[in-house]
Amino acid sequence: MVAELENWRAAVLVINRYGAAAETEADKRAEMLLDRGDREGVVLWLRIKRAIVEWQVMPTGPGH
Repeated sequence: MVAELENWRAAVLVINRYGAAAETEADKRAEMLLDRGDREGVVLWLRIKRAIVEWQVMPTGPGH
């Protein structure tokens, strides 16, 4: 549960910094780490990307 919360926190930070390009940025970072052979880093960035995608489709506004 703690790791999932950290993924969400990281996703919000990436969204705040990169806006609509947040998902693309997460892809770039995962690819960079894949090239370096850092599998754990790749998994982390893919989790962050998933949280970014989920965050962007969340309903907003009154009652949500």
